[in-house]
Amino acid sequence: MQHKTRQNETAPARQDLSGATQSPVSDTRPVLRFAPSPNGYLHLGHAYSALLNHRLAQEMGGRFLLRIEDIDTQRARPEYEAAVYEDLAWLGLSWEEPVMRQSERFAVYELALERLAARGLIYPCYCTRGEIAERVAQRPGWPCDPDGQPLYPGTCRNLSAEDQAQWRALGRYAARRIDMAFANTCIDGQIGWREFYDGAESRELYAESGLWGDAIVGRKDVPTSYHLAVVIDDAAQGVTDIVRGQDLFNATSLHRLLQVLLDLPEPHYHHHRLLTDDDGRKLSKSIKSMSLRQLRAEGVTPSDIKRQLGLL
Repeated sequence: MQHKTRQNETAPARQDLSGATQSPVSDTRPVLRFAPSPNGYLHLGHAYSALLNHRLAQEMGGRFLLRIEDIDTQRARPEYEAAVYEDLAWLGLSWEEPVMRQSERFAVYELALERLAARGLIYPCYCTRGEIAERVAQRPGWPCDPDGQPLYPGTCRNLSAEDQAQWRALGRYAARRIDMAFANTCIDGQIGWREFYDGAESRELYAESGLWGDAIVGRKDVPTSYHLAVVIDDAAQGVTDIVRGQDLFNATSLHRLLQVLLDLPEPHYHHHRLLTDDDGRKLSKSIKSMSLRQLRAEGVTPSDIKRQLGLL
């Protein structure tokens, strides 16, 4: 696809965003991955996703990779990362080494932000969440993104250099947001992706990146967001088939946009069902769903888990 740039700007020469050593060019096997965040212990939902990825990799004659998504430096802990390896090994899974860790790749993410900035695709945002909430509260019916957060009202989109300097002088750090309206003018044609299903043929779906508004692609504390890091790392690891929960289905629209803007490969996607508790809530660390290590302590076996998940 051809990309446009703002007037009097030229796109920078393409630079390597991978830093990868795991995916030889000559290796054409499918690549799947499991990418947990070490901010708590794994639960049955994680087990399902990891086991499904591993099984599909085997059935496809492909490779299974592990990635530690630890950009949240405030919540990520070494003991949780150690528990990831322990729990996955207990389930009978193996993966290729070395394991990619996002906290070691901040320079790569910064390079991606520089590439986007050089094309005028992102801008600094000094707003706090409270300020955003206060502004949109005055506008009844203001839309929210798929995660339930109010769309950014564009307060900082056209700040002058002097305005930015004043915010910095006040000690404000800036997040980086994508200028969604301009980004969509840089795309020729509609972006889509190939979604494959259990027991059914794949089909082409179309991205709705506008659902996310001017999404954050670089946080104030680290030079990336989940959305930016995941597309860069999937490309770096040569991931061809992304198998993840249905809760990330809408994020695929934003991910495909970033892949196109950064000239990254297009993988296939499969969004699997989510596991829920007795109250119908998605299993998660935030609601303290029972962890795999708790189940293990109670005498539950890997075979019990695979049978319960329908993967045996």
